[in-house]
Amino acid sequence: MSLPSPLLSDLPDSDPAVVLLPEAPVAERRPHRLTIHGDTRVDEYYWLRNREDPAVIRHLEAENAYTAAMTRHTERLQERLYQEMLGRIQETDLSVPERIDDWYYYSRTEAGRQYPILCRRRGAAEGPEEIVLDQNLLAEGHDYFRVGALAVSPDHRLLAWSTDTSGAETYTLFVKDLATGMLLPERIDNTSYGVEWAEDNRTLFYTTMDETRRPWRLHRHRLGTDPAEDAVIYEEPDGCILLSLGKTRSRAFILVDLSSHSSSEVRYLPADQPEAPLRLVAPREPDVEYTVEHHGDRFFIVTNDAAPNFRLVEAPVSAPGKANWTTLIPNDPAVKLDGVDAFRNHLVVYEREDALRKIRVLDLRTGEWHRVGFPESVYTFRATDNP
Repeated sequence: MSLPSPLLSDLPDSDPAVVLLPEAPVAERRPHRLTIHGDTRVDEYYWLRNREDPAVIRHLEAENAYTAAMTRHTERLQERLYQEMLGRIQETDLSVPERIDDWYYYSRTEAGRQYPILCRRRGAAEGPEEIVLDQNLLAEGHDYFRVGALAVSPDHRLLAWSTDTSGAETYTLFVKDLATGMLLPERIDNTSYGVEWAEDNRTLFYTTMDETRRPWRLHRHRLGTDPAEDAVIYEEPDGCILLSLGKTRSRAFILVDLSSHSSSEVRYLPADQPEAPLRLVAPREPDVEYTVEHHGDRFFIVTNDAAPNFRLVEAPVSAPGKANWTTLIPNDPAVKLDGVDAFRNHLVVYEREDALRKIRVLDLRTGEWHRVGFPESVYTFRATDNP
């Protein structure tokens, strides 16, 4: 579809002789010396990093006013384009329900409301609806709003969730009683995206950020206690390493991933023993990456250790170090191994061959493989969360 050119017709009627263009604001130069590794550079606009400085706010407001003035002649066009795009969006919609235990979770949107509403139904996808979290209500009164973490407790009675109302990607963590709709006293600031429940339904693991907004600390919180006293159970001092938090599909283990662009390390603890110390799968090495999936008494590990296209190994949960790695899928120069998903009776393997993504499935009971077929010769897909 092509749109007719609106540029001339959308220009406002005006006298060309009296059109005055505003003057663009110019940021003040304030030299600031930065010395790193013996190298010194001067940043004349370093002062603009301070979000709380009234001078910074005034400059940003001047830039916004200048932009509005210079684009004022396109306002009717902007509105027309907005309505055109809005007309092609199904504003009232809902996601496919996702079954977790006896509950079906989904999100839905409503026309005229900006944010999704997280809902659930018990027992059947057609049962009575419960609203778990209405982001539209939470966003009221805020110029910016975003939800970070969403984690329902294993017994489905509590919801841990976090919000950012500044745009700084720094989140405040809350806990809600889903039966009463009331918030618990917990309020934890400066958290990152990672939040996971222990299997006792009373212990939360979460991550916080350093001054560069790098996730670097893992905390353990017991409901009803002062967050200021939460234990720091891991701290990553290397500024190149990001700490992320997860839980295995089996719900048996809390996983802590410590990774850079070219190396990784995974630590773990039993989800039903939240006070247990973290254990190491394999220590990080330069240019060696690995990811971990749990299945029964073993871990499946995808790694590029001695395998440029990655290989799949398994190791016992009780001793997962490299000395106990057994190769299941060796490195293949023609096929890149992208990852695996471990289910109760099947292992799903994601590969790339001849420039196409492919899926192979191993029946863990019989040892038989089959490939997932696609109807076209050229296609793509991506794997998503699957509980």
